[in-house]
Amino acid sequence: MKTAGIICEYNPLHKGHQLHIEKTRQAIGGEAAIICVMSGNFVQRGDFAIFNKHARAQMAVYSGADLVVELPAAYTLQSAEGFARAGVYILDSLGICEYLSFGSESGDIEVLGDAAHAISSERAHMITREWLEKGVSYATAQQKAADATLGKQADVFSSPNNVLGIEYIKALRRYGSNIIPITVKRTGGDHDSDTGYSASALRKSFLSGILPAAFMPEAAVSVSKEEINSGRGPVSLKLAELALLSRLRSINDFSDVPGASEGLERRFMRYIKSESSINSILSGVKTKRYTMSRIRRMLINASLGIKSDDIKIDPPYARVLAMNSTGKILLAKARKKTKLPIVTKPASVFKLNETAVKLFELEAAATDLYVLAYQKEKERSGGQEWRRSPVII
Repeated sequence: MKTAGIICEYNPLHKGHQLHIEKTRQAIGGEAAIICVMSGNFVQRGDFAIFNKHARAQMAVYSGADLVVELPAAYTLQSAEGFARAGVYILDSLGICEYLSFGSESGDIEVLGDAAHAISSERAHMITREWLEKGVSYATAQQKAADATLGKQADVFSSPNNVLGIEYIKALRRYGSNIIPITVKRTGGDHDSDTGYSASALRKSFLSGILPAAFMPEAAVSVSKEEINSGRGPVSLKLAELALLSRLRSINDFSDVPGASEGLERRFMRYIKSESSINSILSGVKTKRYTMSRIRRMLINASLGIKSDDIKIDPPYARVLAMNSTGKILLAKARKKTKLPIVTKPASVFKLNETAVKLFELEAAATDLYVLAYQKEKERSGGQEWRRSPVII
């Protein structure tokens, strides 16, 4: 049985995600197993996930995945490069994944591979640095480097999923992985647009009180209803605003927050002390050079106590969030081959090294903040991270 990995967020899971899983199976063999490395309670754009990680992992397994492991918040809340690198590292370290499948606007793995090679060259790095010194954003500097090294093919960098796919390929090469990258051409809306199967449109629907059932697999709708009826969703940053402001105002130094550079840390300190809402802080800190996603990630990283040193090493463990019967077989195989400790019971983390314990404690603190955005008071108890076992379907 062949095995493919997917690095994902499923925020929330929709029919487009389910189709990607189905097409991945078709590409490598109908009986293929699927491992997902999924972000936890916080997502890469710098936000709270619409539903908690165990609910989203449950949606994934009901919709075609076999095993879901977590991409910890410290790595999720980084740039596309950092996000991709950590996800690839976990998949590669499990030792059982043969393919990495991702969606892209291009749909052409050779074009994306050529782009990954070109943008990793010394010439591209030099051009990127030159443009950064001129004060442009990283995305603009990278596009300039791509234009210079790829010519017309540089257009691939104008689409977000292409860029993430290129980062996956770069990460596979960085680790010398034998995993083969494959891509499924995306159709419909972009991941963060308001059209088609876009997760952004679905989140807006949930937060406005409308269940977007037509765009989600039936099982994912059922899980969503259960979370809503239990008072655990939908979740948004706005619902935890006071808790976030309280944490932010207790911070006296932003210099060691991931992403802090060139005066951003001073801008954060200025606006945190003077503004009365998260939106006003974000608007005040934002400049033309930096994307709002980067600013939001810095804000969440700071709120969670994540430091730059926390992400200098690769993820020290793989935590299982959900699985089915095939997933159990995959897990047994992985335990024999993996370079990473596999965590199913939270208490077992104390048998690991100090770095792993620290990361898990950061994750527990992240969950403690996340649950404060739940609608029902009884669902907001502390320490939930230490009491959750994998969902078994």
